[in-house]
Amino acid sequence: MKIEQNVIETLEELENFIISIENGGLGLKDVEGIGLAKNNADGRPFIAVFDRNQQLLYGRWLSQEAYDNGKDIVRNGVKRH
Repeated sequence: MKIEQNVIETLEELENFIISIENGGLGLKDVEGIGLAKNNADGRPFIAVFDRNQQLLYGRWLSQEAYDNGKDIVRNGVKRH
């Protein structure tokens, strides 16, 4: 499991990250889903990539704005233009 230190600041960055995961751009194996979460220690929000056993494979920190406004994007997927 790895949490990338680069913070996703905007909804556009969040969409691009999700598309990258969907397209296999990070080389992760056995991806089954993504979700939003908060770090138990300090409450920092992040996007989590899970395997079939709901184990965290990869994560990226999110700005509070991306967390608050990106919930529908994560829940419903990216609407391609």
